[in-house]
Amino acid sequence: MTAVAVLVTLAAACAGGKDGSVDDRQPVTGIEWTVDSVTVGGTTHRAPAPAHVKIEDGRAAGSYGCNRFSATAQVTGDLIRLSHARSTRMACDEARMTFERALARTLAAGPLTTRTEGRNLTLTTPGGDRVQLSRK
Repeated sequence: MTAVAVLVTLAAACAGGKDGSVDDRQPVTGIEWTVDSVTVGGTTHRAPAPAHVKIEDGRAAGSYGCNRFSATAQVTGDLIRLSHARSTRMACDEARMTFERALARTLAAGPLTTRTEGRNLTLTTPGGDRVQLSRK
């Protein structure tokens, strides 16, 4: 192997995060994640079955549990920032609407720190609120 090939290989191995992953083994983008729960102010809310999100190509899209949403997604290293969110406006039962409001606010709460462990992903706001997800 030439010296240039070795340097290119080393640079690629050290560059983790540029493709939307926390590291080269645990991608965050391109996966449909099931939302398991959201914890706001120390209170955990279990997600309704259809809640999910997929981040890919600078966009996020999914379901808050009743209403569908899309947003602009910026992935930088282990941070994700969602902005310009749009959603449908269907009326659902109060429990789903309470969950949706908590999830929507948490996803839009500034840069979210990502942490992957096995098939799970945790998104944490600067204030410590969390969204727990798992691979669909």
